[in-house]
Amino acid sequence: MKTKDWFTSWFDTQYYHILYKHRDDNDAQLFMKNITNYLELPKNSHILDLPCGKGRHSIYLNTLGYRVTGGDLSKNSIEYAKQFENESLYFEVWDMRKSLEHKYDAVFNLFTSFGYFDDDAEDLKVLKAMKSGLKESGVIVLDFLNVQKTKKNLVEKETKEIDGIIFNIEREIKDGFILKHISFYANGEIQSYTEKVKFLDFDKMQYYFESIGLTIINTFGDYNLNKFDEDNSSRLILIAK
Repeated sequence: MKTKDWFTSWFDTQYYHILYKHRDDNDAQLFMKNITNYLELPKNSHILDLPCGKGRHSIYLNTLGYRVTGGDLSKNSIEYAKQFENESLYFEVWDMRKSLEHKYDAVFNLFTSFGYFDDDAEDLKVLKAMKSGLKESGVIVLDFLNVQKTKKNLVEKETKEIDGIIFNIEREIKDGFILKHISFYANGEIQSYTEKVKFLDFDKMQYYFESIGLTIINTFGDYNLNKFDEDNSSRLILIAK
């Protein structure tokens, strides 16, 4: 499905959530516990989770005692997440390129939810929007994949059967993007979508951050917060203010 905003259609389908239903919540919770400890965020801190998907990180952060707002472009995901709302947990439909209306102690961009756009200016809009929502002492946490390790270990073809649906997955790196082509037969027809994430290494990320006046104060390479190593780390986690 070759639209500019590929995520608008794909993330709103039930099939996206079926394909990724086995994501490891233990990893997500370990990361949230470790990063909030590292940041020494007091329990009354207000965290923005953007984009939040169906809210798995937001809901867990809320159980740790934080006020949390989750925003996501997918109406279906937000509709699902809203069932978990309480006086300190709130969800809304939000385009992460839009300037933020409130100020937060921390803005979290998790699970490779950045680098979606053809034009660098659009990705910079996302960073500017996150910056616009920071309190004076606020921080941004951006959890991205380590593109060098991804390139080295790229699985070009794979098939997964989940809930009776056979997902055919092909991956390639082309024109500065990591592409994941997903096709499957469902609802009486063959459907296909392409996930598209920009090939952003640390140097390019640093250029992005510096160009809008953000300073990277630390980097980690996994959810245990081990030091980032370009050859071996699974993640590129950036802390900036």
